[in-house]
Amino acid sequence: MNPYRCIFLLAIAIGHIGIARAGELEDRGHRILTRLCGGCHAVEKVGSSPHFGAPPFRSISERYDIYELTERMTDLLVSTHPDMPDFRFSEADARAARAYLYSIQR
Repeated sequence: MNPYRCIFLLAIAIGHIGIARAGELEDRGHRILTRLCGGCHAVEKVGSSPHFGAPPFRSISERYDIYELTERMTDLLVSTHPDMPDFRFSEADARAARAYLYSIQR
């Protein structure tokens, strides 16, 4: 087989693996945010937040820098909003939440 063809096919395979992993990361972020935040925030691309005043996550980039917000999630994130609990994400959970949030921004 032509060595250039092998390199080309390998590059395509690696690209597909990267896309699959990105999709898995977004799915994981969706599950995490739905479980922890979906009671108050709209976590989908459409729909209203269950809690009045809780911003839908699809527009969170209008209020916050998503990267900075998800980095802060690995520290104890303390909210000034009385209804929002304090929480801490692992690095992996923060990356997954970030991937999902980026994927749904309008």
